[in-house]
Amino acid sequence: MDQHNTTYTVKLYIYDLSRGMARQLSPIMLGKQLDGIWHTSIVIFGEEFFYGGVGITSCPPGGTMLGDPNNIVELGNTEVTEEIFMEYLSSLGESTYRAENYTLFEHNCNTFSNELAQFLTGSKVPSYITDLPAEILSTPFGQALRPLLDSIRIAPPGGNVINGHYGQR
Repeated sequence: MDQHNTTYTVKLYIYDLSRGMARQLSPIMLGKQLDGIWHTSIVIFGEEFFYGGVGITSCPPGGTMLGDPNNIVELGNTEVTEEIFMEYLSSLGESTYRAENYTLFEHNCNTFSNELAQFLTGSKVPSYITDLPAEILSTPFGQALRPLLDSIRIAPPGGNVINGHYGQR
């Protein structure tokens, strides 16, 4: 990017962790159609940032074992510099988004992406992503599976954990 330009593009990468299985099995299992089980990340400054069971992680865009995203949404532009962004990530990694704070339904990659999107652009991620946990838990099958699902810690391999100390990745 041109150094004289003061805005940076912010993208949301959307992956279907079920690789199409949610679309096929959700009507039978949940009694409602789900298009996917979404994992999201924010791409800015040539890196993809996401949160999972090991904390905040980064990698080159599309660089996890998930491969290419199913969808890419341009969320807008930001004037936040890379230095300010990394300091913000570091503080999140030391507080709100520590590895041990991860929960599949309430505090996950999508809540992280939503927080970063709002910080960078003032925009939120699409509601079909953030509403998915409530949709699943509103079904009898979702409620029955909740204890098992609460024990799952998703952490797509292939990234570098940002340990909460700016400049050390």
